[in-house]
Amino acid sequence: MLWRLALLTLLTLAGCAGATSEFARRATALGMTAQIVHGTTFDHIVYRIPRGVSRRVHVYLGGDGTPWLGGLPTRDPTSRKPLELALMARDSGAGLYLGRPCYHGLAGEPGCTSALWTSARYSEIVVASMAAAMRRIVTAEDIDDIVWFGYSGGGSLAVLLARRFPESTAVITVSANLDIDAWTDAHGVPRLSESLNPAREFPLPNRIVQIHYAGGRDRVVPVNVVRRGATETARLVVVPDYDHVCCWEAAWPAILDEVAWRLDGGR
Repeated sequence: MLWRLALLTLLTLAGCAGATSEFARRATALGMTAQIVHGTTFDHIVYRIPRGVSRRVHVYLGGDGTPWLGGLPTRDPTSRKPLELALMARDSGAGLYLGRPCYHGLAGEPGCTSALWTSARYSEIVVASMAAAMRRIVTAEDIDDIVWFGYSGGGSLAVLLARRFPESTAVITVSANLDIDAWTDAHGVPRLSESLNPAREFPLPNRIVQIHYAGGRDRVVPVNVVRRGATETARLVVVPDYDHVCCWEAAWPAILDEVAWRLDGGR
């Protein structure tokens, strides 16, 4: 798979226009390195900031990016404003960003169709491939604990992935559409009929710490969508003056401190 990584690097260095190259440029500017990890039938981009070896890893999952453009599925759904990279850059722990199937210039892979970033963006095939890629990393690096950090649609994926790993110790989401039916209904758009809905799945085990952050001014993912998907054992934190983007990056160090406190036994 090294040739794929080389191709991505060449595209970035050449300054090619597009969401993939811009995402890679931002990651590089933040000191991150890239690799490709195979999932099931798909490959996944993984970005890291070299910070040594740890048995606990923070896994960052990004938003849906740009599934649609001008009423049609985009050719490259990769996020054009990756807040998740900025959050990961402020995290001093060992962490990685795990990309979705067909994102980051991989949409031409066999099996990639626009459904995987539109109606089936949280489908079993997507979640299973991401889980397989993460399992390879966990096995290779002897990881004991996984803390999932999901932004926006990445929060839905964090909940869906956490149940597949006994190593999961926490799920932390920001502006996450935890009930995808409530989310699409709120926007008056068709439901994601081919996707798994975290709110309809079995609750995560009580041993997994759950904190869901929502912005009181968020119009992309309204607070009620987050609330409807949060289980009884989860903590919901609503910040009245925040929206879908502002001001999570500034608050991130304090959020990480709270997560660490909860994982160390705080209540």
